Amino acid sequence: MDNAELLKELRIDRHQRDDHDRGPGRWPWIIGGVIVLLLLFGGAGWLLSGHRAVAVQTATASAPSSGSEAGAVLQATGYVTARRQATVSAQITGTLTAVLIEEGDHVTKDQVLARLDDSGYKANLEAALAQAESAHALVAQYQAQLAQGEHDAARQQTLAAKGLVSAQSAEQARTQVDTLRAQLGAQQKQAKSADAQAAVAQVNFDYTVVRAPFTGVVTTKDAQVGEIISPLSAGGGFTRTGVGTIVDMDSLEVDVDVNEAYIGRVKPGMPAEAVLDAYPDWKIPAHVVAIVPTADRGKATIKVRVALEKKDARVVPDMGARVSFLEEKTEATAQVPLGVLVPATAIVQRDGHSVVFVVDGNAVRQRTVNPATQPYGELRLLPAVVKSGDSVVVSPPAELHDGSAVQMKKP
Repeated sequence: MDNAELLKELRIDRHQRDDHDRGPGRWPWIIGGVIVLLLLFGGAGWLLSGHRAVAVQTATASAPSSGSEAGAVLQATGYVTARRQATVSAQITGTLTAVLIEEGDHVTKDQVLARLDDSGYKANLEAALAQAESAHALVAQYQAQLAQGEHDAARQQTLAAKGLVSAQSAEQARTQVDTLRAQLGAQQKQAKSADAQAAVAQVNFDYTVVRAPFTGVVTTKDAQVGEIISPLSAGGGFTRTGVGTIVDMDSLEVDVDVNEAYIGRVKPGMPAEAVLDAYPDWKIPAHVVAIVPTADRGKATIKVRVALEKKDARVVPDMGARVSFLEEKTEATAQVPLGVLVPATAIVQRDGHSVVFVVDGNAVRQRTVNPATQPYGELRLLPAVVKSGDSVVVSPPAELHDGSAVQMKKP
């Protein structure tokens, strides 16, 4: 069979092709595949929409207060000051041989802070003690002579009464006794004077040791070993007048300037609250000690002393502070209600129940609640379920449900 005959055998008759096209064919399969794809895409979209994070805004649940808090009626600024502060110096002029303090040291009362050269004062003390001992020795000598003179005078008086000696001898013996008694009295006074001189020398010697007048903290060190120190500032700029400054930290308080127009609002003893500029989040309980009865004509202010009720090492002199003068605290008339306060807009209705959505990580948990009836302004009291510090969703959207992923809205 040649090629022409082969091609003729392979040719399809047009009538047969039309009959084939009118049959069931492949179209039902194509339509079924399209429907399956649509169902798959719809299901994937439903799953993705169910797990997409919902943007929400939250608020923090807080515990209710008792209602007895005092409100601020006035604020004023001032500085921390020490009511007990001393620049320690020697009471005599001398050269420093030892300085035993540094800034920041805690010292106790009578603790040794410095020492002066004591060689001259020690010699004076020894000489004064020697003179005192000599004076007391003469007192003992005169006492012995007086005792002997009294015995002799008594003997002469007895002999004169018997006529064995003249009356003049007896009178001379009595005169000698009176003389010795007078000499003894004078010498006793000399001994007392010598004791006083020795005491002065001892005091001057003790002044060579500088001690702390009270317990406190050293804030400045003003002298070094080898410098001359004097309470009278002798020698001009070459002489120091103090070893250092000590502050009693228990005496710290705040002095504030209150405008004259508002001083009537401040009363002695009224509660206050101090905030240091260095620690703006730390509120220190305080109270008014006194209103200083003098005004600053230039600033039209009156100084008020405010005592800090809590002592702390963070409070140091000359710190800036802001004081809020508070109203008198009133006694609470009722117990603090149990539960937490949340915004009223955080409570929504779901299936006929009041619910809130509590943020748990990146999702929310639906909680059924029973809000209390008493009003708290724009807040509502939830006696149970929600804890203080929990974050709740404010104005939850309708698509939000238990387990929904959430992301916080930027303020």
